[in-house]
Amino acid sequence: MTLAPATHPLAVGPDGFLRDGRPHLLLSGALHYFRVHPRQWADRLAHAAALGLNTVETYVPWNLHAPRRGEFRTDGACDLGGFLDAVAAAGLDAVVRPGPYICAEWDNGGLPVWLTRSGVRVRTDDPGYLAAVDEFLGAVYDVVRPRQADRGGPVVLVQVENEYGAYPTGTDAAARAAHLQHLVDVTRAAGITVPLTTVDQPTDEMLAAGTLPELLTTGSFGGRAADRLETLRRHQPDGPLVCSEFWIGWFDHWGSHHGTTSVADAAAELEAMLSRGAGVNVYMFHGGTNFGFTNGANDKGTYQPTITSYDYDALLDEAGRPTPKFHAFRDVIARYAEVPAPVPVSHPEPAPVLAARFSAARPLAGLPTGPELAWTGTEPPVLDDLEVASGEVVRIAWISGTSCGAQGPTLFEVGEVRDRVTVLLDGVRLGTLFREHHDRSLVLPPHAAGARVDLLVEDAGRVNYGARLGETKGLVGPLLVAGEPLRDAVVCPVDHEALAALVTPDAGADVDRLVGPVLAAAELQVAGPVDLFLDTSRWGRGVAWFNGFALGRYWRHGPQRSLYVPAPVVRAGRNVVTVLEFDGAPDAVVTTLPDLALGHTEA
Repeated sequence: MTLAPATHPLAVGPDGFLRDGRPHLLLSGALHYFRVHPRQWADRLAHAAALGLNTVETYVPWNLHAPRRGEFRTDGACDLGGFLDAVAAAGLDAVVRPGPYICAEWDNGGLPVWLTRSGVRVRTDDPGYLAAVDEFLGAVYDVVRPRQADRGGPVVLVQVENEYGAYPTGTDAAARAAHLQHLVDVTRAAGITVPLTTVDQPTDEMLAAGTLPELLTTGSFGGRAADRLETLRRHQPDGPLVCSEFWIGWFDHWGSHHGTTSVADAAAELEAMLSRGAGVNVYMFHGGTNFGFTNGANDKGTYQPTITSYDYDALLDEAGRPTPKFHAFRDVIARYAEVPAPVPVSHPEPAPVLAARFSAARPLAGLPTGPELAWTGTEPPVLDDLEVASGEVVRIAWISGTSCGAQGPTLFEVGEVRDRVTVLLDGVRLGTLFREHHDRSLVLPPHAAGARVDLLVEDAGRVNYGARLGETKGLVGPLLVAGEPLRDAVVCPVDHEALAALVTPDAGADVDRLVGPVLAAAELQVAGPVDLFLDTSRWGRGVAWFNGFALGRYWRHGPQRSLYVPAPVVRAGRNVVTVLEFDGAPDAVVTTLPDLALGHTEA
């Protein structure tokens, strides 16, 4: 491993980091700027400093910054530069992990749909892929370069790729090494001079396949710290020992339980690392929220979309409040570094409990949803080809009798559902096919010729890890009605943001129940800006907005039963809650809870 020049504020020494020539223990925590409202960054960073951390780490999601090729957003939640400046203002260092693949339980692992639908072989030496990567990294490094530590900024380390040793590229060791070297060359050519790292799970196979000799190799694990560090040292005899993803919790899938870990066990593993002089990045220090339609998914035979909450059983909960694990970790850190006092208190508890009725509801089938595109083939276009934003719905409609003659009970069939399709007959919901259930068909009841059939096709989150990374979304394969291919249909992307503005609360027009698919709105009076927790337990399945801010998905399937509303989107006085409800709610009410409701655990 090549040692970094000693002139850097943070350098790689023979057995540890050096800060201005003196030994330095890396105490870092993961905090993803894109999962936290920008006006709450300072609060979360103040808590990181109060914990005794000297560094925070963040990924950079390519698809959020560049939803279209040639674009690089730096506004709002995409303000990477603003976040790094806030890190510096808090007196902390920063580790930047731009991927270009990030995993992170994030939609498509951070890769843009325009990239994966182009047919390139991602994470390989495919020229089309590398050209796009070079553009993205160039834009990221334009933000990072002037904020490096040797120029007075907070950035002390930059990671190359992400758990590359675990990805099945289908190429040999030489090609994998050449790919990593290309990323290193692009990074250095862009003026990044701080030490570069890689991360892999500490197995012999993954470590051998995921790094280069001149890079600092770090590990990702959640237990057996002593054994993992020994494996790391065997692969890299000198340099700092670092666990750059110390998993202290886990993410949740819809229909599962809320994952938690033992506070005592996690604290003991932290002690095991720090007592050996190993640096650590706690994953997650603060998990935050998969706002909007940004959650990822796993699929190892059964599709499992990640929930909206990214609480992760972290040191700060989803709302940014210290947990018992925070205080246990603070006690451990205090034995190895100076810990400031006191811990800031910025979250009044409990949150206000409020209630209101929905006062406007319009069936989705009757709403304008955009231009209709004629489709005359035997297979519908996938969502990727329609260039819809991640998570948005596509409506496929046809008039019964124009492409198939049967009007009795008929079977509707599809090759594969990715990821939901809700079937309506003349505006009435018949049912929903779910990918995780491996659903393929649904019976259409007797109906007259001329009846309208609508399919609402949903992307519930793209796979972020493994061989199905980058797969297309929508209805895959031919659509069959009574065994005959469907033709002469229309396809219409549904703009969620435009939809949310189509329904406004109507005072005195209370709604008794929600019959989905329906767009509904309610007025909620709040005394002032404060964190809120929407109670979703009475709703079915859908998406919610608060004053136009997309909170994310909800589902009675659980485990989470609340949606976090960050205080900066709450106004004093009148606030509007909007939901796109696909199933139904027997009581059309909006209520808030005094706290998060993340669901049952295994315990």
